[in-house]
Amino acid sequence: MKVNALVLTAATALFLVAAAPKDAKPTVGTNPGDLAPRIEMEGDDAAKIRFQNPEGQFTLVNFWAAYDAESRARNVLLWNKVNKLGTDKVAMYSVSFDPAESVFTETVRADKLDAATQLWDSRGKASDCYRAYGLEKGFQNFLIDSKGVIIASNFAPDRLAEILEKI
Repeated sequence: MKVNALVLTAATALFLVAAAPKDAKPTVGTNPGDLAPRIEMEGDDAAKIRFQNPEGQFTLVNFWAAYDAESRARNVLLWNKVNKLGTDKVAMYSVSFDPAESVFTETVRADKLDAATQLWDSRGKASDCYRAYGLEKGFQNFLIDSKGVIIASNFAPDRLAEILEKI
């Protein structure tokens, strides 16, 4: 009787493993291995960040605000690291959640950042992007591959080159 139960359990387990989909796609989320949530912002300069880059190029998305000193400093440090690596390896976009566009614009100017890759989300904490990336827990960054899959998240700027070497 115990042998029959064991054989039946093993056969069921093998059937379930064999029946699992082979082409399972990652789910949308914010953990490494997940598909990155789409980023679309409303307003006069409606922006969409596309994660589908040439093969081998990554997208680095950094979220920040001028009122959060740590995220602002990380934004500048990441920008400098990406520039050292060259634009053929990583495309960087930064999304600010400052409450006023004037604060965002002045901060970008003062920090000597490329305004073309610095985006301001006019809805701030009420935006879909803010919620989709779980930023109520704090500002983060995400390194995303050419297929839109998150490779790494919430890493220090000095680790960027190390992470890219391991991939």
